[in-house]
Amino acid sequence: MDDYYDDEEWNERVERFADPGGNSALHPATKGNPRNLSCPTCGAKNVLTPRDRAKGYQCNRCADALERGY
Repeated sequence: MDDYYDDEEWNERVERFADPGGNSALHPATKGNPRNLSCPTCGAKNVLTPRDRAKGYQCNRCADALERGY
């Protein structure tokens, strides 16, 4: 665990984010929330979960490109 987060905050991040210490906003894949949907921007398959899609997210590669101005 990164020392930046206390135990409670880290546990919340682990439940909420696929990469809790990184910069991705994507939800973790679970049996009830599988990573089985395509990115609406680039069409990459199996990169989003139903919760990601419900939030209007795109894949990490497309999100990074948009944030960095590519």
